[in-house]
Amino acid sequence: MVNGVRAPFERFTRQNAAGGSAPVSTDTEFPVSRATSFASQFAAVYLNFEAIRSQERAARLAPYLPDGASPQFGWDGLGRMAAGAVQPYGAEVVDKDNAVVTLTFQSGNRRQLLSVPVYHDSQTDRFVVSGRPGILPAPKPADLPPVPAGESDEAAEAELRTPLANFFKAYAASDNASLQQYAASGVTMEGFGGAFTFLELKSLVVPLVGGATREVTATVVWGVPGSATPSADPTPSDPGDMGGKLEQAYLLTVVKQGDKWFVKDIRGARRSVG
Repeated sequence: MVNGVRAPFERFTRQNAAGGSAPVSTDTEFPVSRATSFASQFAAVYLNFEAIRSQERAARLAPYLPDGASPQFGWDGLGRMAAGAVQPYGAEVVDKDNAVVTLTFQSGNRRQLLSVPVYHDSQTDRFVVSGRPGILPAPKPADLPPVPAGESDEAAEAELRTPLANFFKAYAASDNASLQQYAASGVTMEGFGGAFTFLELKSLVVPLVGGATREVTATVVWGVPGSATPSADPTPSDPGDMGGKLEQAYLLTVVKQGDKWFVKDIRGARRSVG
């Protein structure tokens, strides 16, 4: 089972923490995927500390550390740190027994990396953190090149705006009867079941290409429910108690049958940052 998942995982993790190529040997028997799972669990404990919980942290770190390691593994017991969203980022296999696993994590408003040296005992099939981890800054977001705006089919946009607004309203409520009125023949859709409400079809882009089948991009404003109950103060002081708005972008495949448009497919949009 491990051999079946190791090869694609190792191909995925050939980048090192700096974003370049790391020398990963395809001949090694080092179990990269399981080592990464082990290092991820370790990181979730290691990256979170505060003085009042130092003993609890030491107890939770113990299953990952070698005999004789300091219980706090380099922390002096002062200060505090909170981190989450620990995810695999890369792995450098050193030899059949050793690797450096790099993870990405979020602490406050910073995205950072943690490199964890891991030793695998092939005789017992057990792992241990073999040295001090290293925190590194994560790469900044990539520069997104601009994409020239293509010509839009304004006539088709005008035809589609009302039926798509009605479609999204039914999609939010999972109104099956209404959804089927706007879905293409043979297509069944479920929707959100009332988790959101439809507020606005903010924008609609229809490329200027002919044919009865089109791919269109829609930006929708959903209503997000708050946590206030109907009997609560109508103007709660906590913003989390108030309903909000959330803009989302979708790519829809629409089909024209007769003089009406129907939705054949809905998925996340491409390049809709703005």
